[in-house]
Amino acid sequence: MARIRIPSAIIILLVTVQTGFLLFMYARYSSFMPQSDEKPSQVHILILSSWRSGSSFVGQLFSQHPSVFYLMEPAWHVWVTMYQNSAQVLHMAVRDLVRSVFLCDMSVFDAYMPWKRNLSDLFQWAVSRALCSVPACDSFQRTDITTEMACKTLCGRYPFSKVEEACKTYSHVVIKEVRFFDLKVLYPLLTDPSLNLKIIHLVRDPRAVVKSREQSVKALARDNGIVLSTNGTKVEDSKYEVMQEICRSHVQIYETATLKPPNFLKDRYLMIRFEDLVRDPLSEISEMYKFADLSLTPVLKSWIYNITHGQGPGKKKEAFKITSRDAVSVSQAWRNVLSFQKIKKIQEVCKGAINMLGYQLVDSEKEQRDLSLDLVLPRRQNQFSWSSFN
Repeated sequence: MARIRIPSAIIILLVTVQTGFLLFMYARYSSFMPQSDEKPSQVHILILSSWRSGSSFVGQLFSQHPSVFYLMEPAWHVWVTMYQNSAQVLHMAVRDLVRSVFLCDMSVFDAYMPWKRNLSDLFQWAVSRALCSVPACDSFQRTDITTEMACKTLCGRYPFSKVEEACKTYSHVVIKEVRFFDLKVLYPLLTDPSLNLKIIHLVRDPRAVVKSREQSVKALARDNGIVLSTNGTKVEDSKYEVMQEICRSHVQIYETATLKPPNFLKDRYLMIRFEDLVRDPLSEISEMYKFADLSLTPVLKSWIYNITHGQGPGKKKEAFKITSRDAVSVSQAWRNVLSFQKIKKIQEVCKGAINMLGYQLVDSEKEQRDLSLDLVLPRRQNQFSWSSFN
């Protein structure tokens, strides 16, 4: 009987086709299997905001909690390394870095700082209580309230490996970021089964944001260039073009999350206004903590009271520091500091965001200076639509 010889290439092809078919059938069968409802053991919170909106303060409200591992703006490393790109181009790199940090995989920083040796190589590491207490640093306990200065003095020489080690020991991982301008960019994280992600969207009156930005013009110039896609050229934003983009992003994020949002956003988005927060700190913080599955401790209550009841609005040199201030005065300082001409311009470029987020426009310098006139409208009585933005 004659033997039929089949070339080996054909055999390999047949095996490959068969394997592919089996994988296809397995995937199809698996799609009909009931999915596990178990969530990851950690809770992941992204504080989503923009520069000079009070986000560092809100970050500290979480950072000082003994159950929270907190990092402030880790995507700073992406923007510093790839500063000649636009914010839109960098969105995916930022998202990937944030995902890795949420999963306590700090090898992601190898691409942006391959020389890393110590905790102090990480941007704003010292504002994270988790990196200033055990197991990251032996000088403080988890229940201690830490300060940036004390942490820098005692903990900076600990190895960078302590970041990942510490992260894995906490029930909550919280990241504060100002480098997302589109909520849809975060959809892959919100649908990622390895994450239990919730978003706190912090907003602030754009007029107050501008007043605060004017205290930090040089510090923000490089970031401004990335927002405006200037190929690495620094921008001081005297024409409020960056503010316009920031306002557009808040409108986009808020409407995406509240007007016919996808099912996976249900119970995973919370908008907080800075002005509401400073007027009634314990109530707003309790709401944020409940949303994040955290409890407010007596030590934190005392610290929060002290940090929001200082004297005056704070000094210019404290622009990027969390110090004890009169928080209500801080939120209203723009009304006495900015000229009405500037206010009119800001209201022109950010009118949609001002209306949508629940702030009152002013029509004259008299209205601007009259502090008895409340420009923060009740949050739940506003009608929001794209028509207010166009």
